[in-house]
Amino acid sequence: MNSYLDLQGIRKNYGTTAVLDDVCLQAAEGELVTLLGPSGCGKSTLLRCIAGLADLNGGRILLQGRDLERLAPRQREVGMVFQSYALFPNLTAGENIEYGLRMRGDSKRSRQRRTEELLALVDLEEKRDVYPHHLSGGQQQRIALARSLAVQPKLLLLDEPLSALDAQIRKNLRAEIRNIQKRLNMTTLFVTHDQEEALTMSDRVCIMNKGRIVQAGTPEEIYAKPRTEFAARFMGSYNVLTRPEAMRLFGRLEGSSDSFALRPESVKLIRPDEEEGARAGGKRIVEGTVDSVSVLGTILRYTVDSGGVRLTIDVLNDGRSIGIGERGSVRLALDPSQLLQLEQEGA
Repeated sequence: MNSYLDLQGIRKNYGTTAVLDDVCLQAAEGELVTLLGPSGCGKSTLLRCIAGLADLNGGRILLQGRDLERLAPRQREVGMVFQSYALFPNLTAGENIEYGLRMRGDSKRSRQRRTEELLALVDLEEKRDVYPHHLSGGQQQRIALARSLAVQPKLLLLDEPLSALDAQIRKNLRAEIRNIQKRLNMTTLFVTHDQEEALTMSDRVCIMNKGRIVQAGTPEEIYAKPRTEFAARFMGSYNVLTRPEAMRLFGRLEGSSDSFALRPESVKLIRPDEEEGARAGGKRIVEGTVDSVSVLGTILRYTVDSGGVRLTIDVLNDGRSIGIGERGSVRLALDPSQLLQLEQEGA
């Protein structure tokens, strides 16, 4: 990869606590890379270090080959949108967008032209003279984005900008942000703890845990092939099995891994008349008992016990009953090729 942004061995301590531990990351020009992880894993701290809002204890931050460490935040050509948006309450939407341009000394005519362009970009031309407290959360988020883009940064940092919004608004805005990012070819680091957000928005996803990047790849790679137990559990409803549990379901196992992952949609609930076809297709058939069923919109999520092993199973909610027996007994078709061996944490 031709690195536009290059993070080399980033370390950050608060007292004796290591918040970032040898973080290495490269991003190409125009790429959107998401830092995904639980609260406290260091992802927001990493953004603050890149923006110059927190000092490093070690490592280098290179943007287009230029070392940012000794540069003040305003000299780094980095834009940042915070979780709280941080709009100035005493300035209108337009004045908020203009702020960075004014500090830079741009002419009034140039500021006005740029502000009009950005208001059009985020589809809020009619809100130019409106103060933040009269804007909805989604509108404030878009104004904060426009303000960060006003000075034409070389790098955009987004620190959970959608977390305070309602679910439907969040879905709409993440699509808008992605469209704007692509249109401008803006290299972007996006921080979130929401797996769906990371998978739908990103060119690449970096899973963080305890100050380290534990796995990086495309959304497809991250979801389909988690490498460790932490990654598998964090990516949602993966079934994480011990070796004895996996042997109980699949019989003999290849390899020496102590833990395994099984995607919830790879387990099939089948009717008795489907069993022969499933066996012919190489599936392993086991009995199970349904403990619960949850409706998740287009998905029905079953919790099933099979010989003492609890499995989460996702089935398309297409209106057709699976045909559960009086006591909730079901047959499960397991595909051995879908059982993933997991690496030991830290390996």
